[in-house]
Amino acid sequence: MLRALQVARAAGARGEVPVGAVAVRDGAIVAAAGNAMERRGDATAHAEMLVLRRMARIIAGWRLEGVTVYATLEPCPMCAGAMVQARITSCVYAAADPKKGADGSVYDVLRNSRNNHRIDVVDGVCADQAAALLQGFFRARR
Repeated sequence: MLRALQVARAAGARGEVPVGAVAVRDGAIVAAAGNAMERRGDATAHAEMLVLRRMARIIAGWRLEGVTVYATLEPCPMCAGAMVQARITSCVYAAADPKKGADGSVYDVLRNSRNNHRIDVVDGVCADQAAALLQGFFRARR
C-alpha cells in the first residue's frame, strides 16, 4: 500500500485525482499506476484499470488469478467490475469512497454473492493517509 500511496502522490502532482494502484503477484509488485484521466482524456484511465491492463499485457492474458490489487481508494463500479471480470484473487484498499465506492459504500460489486468469481477484500489499510491525500488535493482545488 505504501507504493500505491507514492503513485497516488505522483498522480496528484500531475493534477490528477491522487489515486494509486499496484498489482502484486507472487509477493512482488508487477505493475503500478496512478490516475491518468486528465492527461489521457479518458474516463476509464483510473489507476486500477491501468494496473489491470498492464498486468494483462505482462502475462499475455486477461485471467489475473493470483494477483492482488492494492488501491488507495475503494474501487468504483467500473474498476470493481473489471476486477471481478479479470478474476483477481484479492483487492486491498485504503479509504472508503462514500460517493462512488463499489465495496458496500454505495454499490456492492466486489463482494456481491451473485458474482461468478469471489474476490477476497481487505479494506482500511492506510486509510487515514489516503484520505488525507485526497482531502488535501480537493481542498487545494477549491
